[in-house]
Amino acid sequence: MAQPTDTFADQTGRSMPIDPPAHPPAVARMRAGIAHVSRFLGHSLGPLYLLCALITVYEVVMRYVFVAPSQWSYEMVMTLCAMAWVLSAGYITLYRRHIAITVVTDLAPPTLRRWLDLTADVVGLLAIYILLESTLEPALQSVDLVQRTGSGFNSPMPMMLKVGLFTGALLYAVQLASNLLDDVRSSLARNIVLAISALLLVRMLVLVLEHYLGENVLTGLFWMLFAPLEPIGGFGQAIDIRSIGIGWVTLAIVALLLIFMLTGMPLGVATLSVSILCAVLYFGPRGLFLVSSNVFGLLEHYTLVAVPLFVLMSCILERSGVAQDLFDAMSIFAGNLRGGVAVQTTVVAVVLAAMTGIMGGEIVMLGLVALPQMIRLGYDRKLAMGTICAAGSLATLIPPSIIMIVYALAAQVPIGELFLAGILPGALYAGLYIVYILVICRLRPHLAPTASERTAAGQGVEIGGNRLLAVFMALLVIGMVMGSIYAGIASVTEAAGVGVIGACIVALIRGKLTWNMMVESLMRTTVTVGTIIWLVLGAVSLVGIYNVIGGASFMRELFTGLDVPPLVVIFLMMAVLMVLGTFMEWIAIVFITVPIFAPVVVELAPALGLEPGTAALWFGVLFVMNMQIYFLSPPFGPACFWLKSVAPPDVKLQEIFVAMLPFIALQVIGLALVMIFPDIALVLPRLMSN
Repeated sequence: MAQPTDTFADQTGRSMPIDPPAHPPAVARMRAGIAHVSRFLGHSLGPLYLLCALITVYEVVMRYVFVAPSQWSYEMVMTLCAMAWVLSAGYITLYRRHIAITVVTDLAPPTLRRWLDLTADVVGLLAIYILLESTLEPALQSVDLVQRTGSGFNSPMPMMLKVGLFTGALLYAVQLASNLLDDVRSSLARNIVLAISALLLVRMLVLVLEHYLGENVLTGLFWMLFAPLEPIGGFGQAIDIRSIGIGWVTLAIVALLLIFMLTGMPLGVATLSVSILCAVLYFGPRGLFLVSSNVFGLLEHYTLVAVPLFVLMSCILERSGVAQDLFDAMSIFAGNLRGGVAVQTTVVAVVLAAMTGIMGGEIVMLGLVALPQMIRLGYDRKLAMGTICAAGSLATLIPPSIIMIVYALAAQVPIGELFLAGILPGALYAGLYIVYILVICRLRPHLAPTASERTAAGQGVEIGGNRLLAVFMALLVIGMVMGSIYAGIASVTEAAGVGVIGACIVALIRGKLTWNMMVESLMRTTVTVGTIIWLVLGAVSLVGIYNVIGGASFMRELFTGLDVPPLVVIFLMMAVLMVLGTFMEWIAIVFITVPIFAPVVVELAPALGLEPGTAALWFGVLFVMNMQIYFLSPPFGPACFWLKSVAPPDVKLQEIFVAMLPFIALQVIGLALVMIFPDIALVLPRLMSN
């Protein structure tokens, strides 16, 4: 098929209305037009990521082969990628793919669920509109000035990013208002939604008119409509919010975040709403400038471009069928060893992790390839499922890890060094899994048959040339990506571009590089990155506001003021992360906690016997190892749900959760070892630096 289906339910569990209410013809046509624009953009933006990969590879070749680096590639890639991020908002919102916590809405009765959805939509619409209005003036000013970078290429990238963010927020708000019309049932409620949406749209147009023509009678008459709302802007001064201790404000922020999240509100909207509230209460309407400036700054991070490129590389490799051939080729590890297929699965997972850096796709691939085979060969289902989820989540630690890239951005540490720091802890986890598999199968032989038993049953596997070629191609992609980073040939973002082209070459060699496969890979990349970027924008905005009001200093003094050994402080941080991991997405945890925790760890570095730079790297590895525990932990471990989506129908989610327990224990042991012996993580970065 040339285009992927658009009938999927949302990633958060909030499905689209099964029987949406009938609308008047004019409203129905308007909603159809909005949906058409959102769908068109969603289908059109994916190729921009492929174009970014081609440009980055071109830059690497021109720089090192022809010694003729370009002046335009960086700014072009950054602009194209940022446009693809923000302009996908309408498509993501149309199909309700924004990341949210739905435990309450899933358990709530239908009536309460509908009210929770309405609350989330209304708060989301107001928050996005406020963001939209706060980004309007900077966007208009950048257009007036034709704001440029001032570099040799001197592109209008700042202008395009600001206009792009405004346009993305506009698409988000308009599509959210359209969704809201489906969520309300009465004609009166729909008319109210239409009236408020029209009023806000007119307000936006008046702001544009006022920017270019100045205040006049027409705009003055319009602003009279909003005169009753003016006291809201001074509400923070009215209650003297600054007189309240930052500790109580911190508790209030956490409580409000929990309330918003439990309504099923998208996490990006929840964090953005709280940041807007804090900005207005502390600084009045002018505080909204802080919200928009924090968001603008994020779009200028070139490092973030690596995320969609690695996602695209993973999607192409997944659809090229390399995993199946790789699994069969790695059967050499099984031999006549009891539990050998589980060991084989772990080894394959390590290779796949180094190929992609995406744990979700890896677990799905292993679930499709390894789980049926292990079940068919008589392996215990809990052992098989635990192995797949635990080994599949190694992509969090083994470079190129998406989580490591995001952590490095939040903590401002070198990504290449963080990648090096994750190699040995990743190998430690893989080793612990393999030792556990071998020991438990030795003690309980019925859990896994041997190769001779499989051959006797006519289930042996022959290793042919194609399967060996799969191993070679996998190692080739790994070498292209990681070798270009560690050899200093390319940055992480450039290496990601090299990886995309390498994945395309692998797919071409296997005869899988088709139009349909590329369209599906690009669409999945658009959806995956689109769900992430708005969550990141909200979290960055919240952390920025929290730091301005003194939150970072408060948390630093809180942890450093504890009369306990520094390692206990690190342990407490790990405990906080584990608690957050039971109900919050990893990327929200990164941008909410890392900017607060990382400076504390750097300050504690001398007491820990570490240099400040190495302390940040060490904590980054601990953080990522903690997130690997999060991926397996009930009740919301994403790895469990990913495996359930491809497991046989008779496999229950509770059975998968039980299968995770011994592997979670192994992860805790590995985390403790790296906490106690930091050199496990730091020895490779030190060797490379020397």
